[in-house]
Amino acid sequence: MMNVNYKKLQRCLLGVVAVLFCCSCHTEPKKYIEVTGIAQGTYYRVLYQDTKMRKTEFDSILQNFDTTFSIYINESIISKINNNDSTVRTNQQFRYFFEQSQRISKLTDGMFDITVGPLVNAWRFGPDTTHHKLPNKQQIDSILQFVGMDKIKLEGDKCIKTDPRVQITGNANAQGYSSDIIAHHLDSLGVENYLVDVGSEMRVKGVNTKGKKWIIGITRPEEGIDNLPVALQSDIAVILDNKSLATSGNYRKFFYNDGKKYSHTVNPHTGESYPSDLLSVTVIADECIDADAIATACMAMGVEQSKLFFVNHPQYDAVMFYAQADSLVFYKTNGIVLREK
Repeated sequence: MMNVNYKKLQRCLLGVVAVLFCCSCHTEPKKYIEVTGIAQGTYYRVLYQDTKMRKTEFDSILQNFDTTFSIYINESIISKINNNDSTVRTNQQFRYFFEQSQRISKLTDGMFDITVGPLVNAWRFGPDTTHHKLPNKQQIDSILQFVGMDKIKLEGDKCIKTDPRVQITGNANAQGYSSDIIAHHLDSLGVENYLVDVGSEMRVKGVNTKGKKWIIGITRPEEGIDNLPVALQSDIAVILDNKSLATSGNYRKFFYNDGKKYSHTVNPHTGESYPSDLLSVTVIADECIDADAIATACMAMGVEQSKLFFVNHPQYDAVMFYAQADSLVFYKTNGIVLREK
């Protein structure tokens, strides 16, 4: 779905990669069901405590999600908006996605922006790979004319653009939102314990199969290494208590041109592509759509601005890895609870 299929597959390697279960418990494990499948160009996995297999329900939820957010489906709502179809009407899912995107954009001083797609594509990180030259300043300035959350709004069930060239992409938070939607479905069924994982965008509730809080392994980024450590070799593991988690990174998706390094992180204000000093960030929030969007914004903000963001917004927590001289530095906010060795 969207250029998510590249971005999220990358995340599967660099970010949250596995669920680690506690190894001791005094009671017999409760019965859990695991459902897996393919969606949005990546995998999904749902582990939940129940008595019935409902794979078709999860498949249907994700397929319906694509009819709203996939740029690869011409008849999806987001495609029709991007193609300036005057007949398109938004649905509840799209409106919630848009409203939350606006909120996070304001929260991050515009560093999160769902209209940034044309800039990402200009820097050769989008789905359009037909062009090979990097944009010059004049071209960037031209694109910036139709980038910005102030250039698009909702009026009732219609999406209004100030410029027909404005394009919307959900590659930075829609996948996290899909984890939320599956979680809401499980809530509606009365499921008390579950883990939802769509391309490493996770949401958990209750306890795992051992009756303990869910534990998520986070891999240490190492620039230039093709094969990252697998689940049980993760350097740290965080304990999640009815929370969501998403990871974004900058150390794998980049290229060099004339000796200069370019990253898939694009600053929505300047239109420039640059490698952030922040190699990866894992954000923990109540809603996965928030965690996904804030993780993306942090990559554009960099280390110091990201640290300040979490000081000013303590409802969110984060684990960050960043480069400092020749060292890899680990940083966590106060709310992060690590699994004891």
